[in-house]
Amino acid sequence: MIEDLWYKNAVIYCLSVGSFMDANGDGIGDFEGLERRLDYLLGLGVTAIWLHPFQPSPNRDHGYDVADYYGVDPRYGTLGDFVAFTHAAKQRGMRVLIDLVVNHTSDQHPWFQAARSDPNARTRDWYVWSKTKPPHADQGMVFPGVQRSTWSYDKDAKAWYFHRFYDFQPDLNTANPHVQAEILKIMGFWIQLGVSGFRMDAVPFVIAEKGPEVTGEPREQFELLRLFREFLQWRQGDAIILAEANILPRQDLDYFGDDADRMHMMFNFQVNQALFYALASADARPLAKALQKTWNRPPSGQWAIFLRNHDELDLGRLTEKQRQTVFQAFGPEPDMQLYGRGIRRRLAPMLGGDRRRIELAYSLMFTLPGTPVLRYGDEIGMGDDLSLPERDCARTPMQWSPEPQGGFTLSDTPESPPIHSGAYAYSHVNAAAQRCAPESLLNWMERIIRMRKEVPEIGWGDFTALETGDPSILALRYDWRNNSVLCLHNLAAEPKEVTFATGLDGDGRNLIDLLTGQRSLADDDGRHRVLMEGYGYRWYRVGGLDYLLRRSEI
Repeated sequence: MIEDLWYKNAVIYCLSVGSFMDANGDGIGDFEGLERRLDYLLGLGVTAIWLHPFQPSPNRDHGYDVADYYGVDPRYGTLGDFVAFTHAAKQRGMRVLIDLVVNHTSDQHPWFQAARSDPNARTRDWYVWSKTKPPHADQGMVFPGVQRSTWSYDKDAKAWYFHRFYDFQPDLNTANPHVQAEILKIMGFWIQLGVSGFRMDAVPFVIAEKGPEVTGEPREQFELLRLFREFLQWRQGDAIILAEANILPRQDLDYFGDDADRMHMMFNFQVNQALFYALASADARPLAKALQKTWNRPPSGQWAIFLRNHDELDLGRLTEKQRQTVFQAFGPEPDMQLYGRGIRRRLAPMLGGDRRRIELAYSLMFTLPGTPVLRYGDEIGMGDDLSLPERDCARTPMQWSPEPQGGFTLSDTPESPPIHSGAYAYSHVNAAAQRCAPESLLNWMERIIRMRKEVPEIGWGDFTALETGDPSILALRYDWRNNSVLCLHNLAAEPKEVTFATGLDGDGRNLIDLLTGQRSLADDDGRHRVLMEGYGYRWYRVGGLDYLLRRSEI
């Protein structure tokens, strides 16, 4: 039996409740609408749903400014609607992950309102204060060019408060034991309502020491990660934390834990950025290096592999030359870029709507070491609205049909209208039309997800990068429990003849393409010769169909 580490071979689908499906016609998505679309997600092959914040909030930052950790924003429904949704998901075998945003609260949260009004309030020390403006207040902004400072003066408190993000999001003092206890209480509350885990927002900032005297390199409180992990394992053994931590590879084990006692999963930002450079430059070598650098993780730990998410495509870990290469390829106009470090577009328009490149990108995502995370709408190739500010351009509602408002709502005035003009308008790009088209991107995505779930070697096994002699070809072999899978990708626009050896004796002489059924037989020297079209990809089972006999032993 496979150990019950369900996240090792999951397919995660992230969405915003308010942008997915509106059931009551008020122009805002809700849990009732989301519940109605669960069968769509089930048919796509999704095994876990990650929800962006849905708690009560002033919504100045898409719900990441939480005003009540124990409720549901009335615009999305009630706690009862949420429980009905999690129950319906469980009936279909799908798990639910929710955002855990505990680095900061909204400035409208009762905790902060009490703290600012009374220096003796119970929650005063739940936030980070300074009597005078710290000299480094103009450093460390998360949103440079938009955010002016990390410290703001509060007239009621007669003190300065720290905010790593916007000034309406005061940071919690996570070193305070009472704040730590509240975080555990929040996790326990949602676990009881059917949640299987959390995507923890901004983890490096959550565990960093905070205060007016803190300068220089961040000093992390890693014991907090162990505290969170221990609590989850006690409350629900298979619940997980997926950490958002854009860190350097040398810090990976600090977050996973040498003894796998900290984070269960982390987003692999290093690989994500190298992947986009590879797509822009047709050079797989930096991507292969990033894979090698980040592979040092506990056996029970897992990377989350993604292409685009709800934030900008952050390119801050690339060299300046590499970053400019990606900008030129995928975001050449100033209004396509953000914060001087990233691109704010959705995937399909970034790749020029080229179906070959879109398939290549997703084939890569599904075959890189880790668990794939798919963003809502990308399965149909949704576009963006660059007339909207900052990251809002890539957060437009799901396009369900060619009906008014894309089938998202019956309201004539949705809070956030879907894309209604241009090549990516809902009249051209929608789920209903693609379901009826056998060769649509949606149906291709369903097939590729089904195949990904049938090759657990990618989620569970060790990988080896094979030498092909061509920098535009990425060849990865996965080995797990006496089974092997080999994935080839051609990052170049022109066809390539690829010659390679599997590195395996016996079965390595016979390959069968899992996507087409075609075979490749090695020559007398044990080498395979494959002709790959421009932006082509191959998923091979090593040893042909003999693996079925061995799989029966798992």
